[in-house]
Amino acid sequence: MRHAKLFSILISVAVLGYGAMGFYFLPAATFQGELTRMALLPESLFGWTKPQPALDIKWMRQAAMNEADVLVIGDSFSDGRIWQTKLTRRGLKVRTESWDSMRGVCADFMPWLRAQGFAGKYIVLESIERNLAKDLSKSVACQQMQYHAHAQTDTLRYPPTVSFDVNHGNYGGKLSTGFRTRLNVLDYERRSQAENFSTWTLPNDVTLARVNNGCDLFSHVRCNDALFLSYDQPGEVESSALKNIEILNARMNGVTLIWMFVPNKSTVYLYPGKQFWNEAEQRYGAPNLLRMMQRALDEKTVDLYPANGSHTSTPGYLLMGEEIFKAMQQTAAIQP
Repeated sequence: MRHAKLFSILISVAVLGYGAMGFYFLPAATFQGELTRMALLPESLFGWTKPQPALDIKWMRQAAMNEADVLVIGDSFSDGRIWQTKLTRRGLKVRTESWDSMRGVCADFMPWLRAQGFAGKYIVLESIERNLAKDLSKSVACQQMQYHAHAQTDTLRYPPTVSFDVNHGNYGGKLSTGFRTRLNVLDYERRSQAENFSTWTLPNDVTLARVNNGCDLFSHVRCNDALFLSYDQPGEVESSALKNIEILNARMNGVTLIWMFVPNKSTVYLYPGKQFWNEAEQRYGAPNLLRMMQRALDEKTVDLYPANGSHTSTPGYLLMGEEIFKAMQQTAAIQP
């Protein structure tokens, strides 16, 4: 009997101890942004707190190929159909396809596209900076279209989150993840207090960097510091990209082609002196999204890229969409 009682006490203590640990560590394992998730840093320190604009889902409707005025081919910056709302609100019908489905803008792209029923005038080719040289070279080398339909292409998209509670965690994660996150916080507190602190490279391809005037530009608690993908390069885009733009322009007979090159988050905040966007604008009329984003930072736009993610905020997407619409206005008589 005595052994059974002792065993029961030990089990009770173990359960209570585990519960107490879970109550303390598990909320830290709740992530909203992909960079906080990758770096194992809590949203309570790096999650954005300024509410985002609300979007009406009706402007995010996907048009069929044969009814579209605009065809967008892009990556994850276009998949959510957020910046496209700047076009659909003006009455344009937009269809968005991914690079994964299209596999490239091949030599037979225009005959193939017309065979799919597209009779629109505009094509927007979007690529994030880190992939644009690869996307362009892949298209230049491609001779025959090999479209692979994606099951999610025509599914409904929902508006992005307007707000979230950075201090609200759940208890459904892994205790080990919460424990590692708490350890990272302690490490961050120690490092960030150093007088010469500038960067900290974390596991899983994330770098934490101090940003000039960060608290004017971000809404998270530790607003002087933000998270970035560590494999984004400080150097210029490969010079071959500009030549490949010219080759692909020559393939686009009968349509107006608009290039949409999205700067990496690190380029916007840490390496804004890159010249690729100036050259692409001067030579091919590509909207200068880097200049637009620098102007937004000069105007103290908060969370243009939230600290906890690698994609722009809703205001960032809408600014990009406005630039694309302006480019369309410059090539045709579209009324605002």
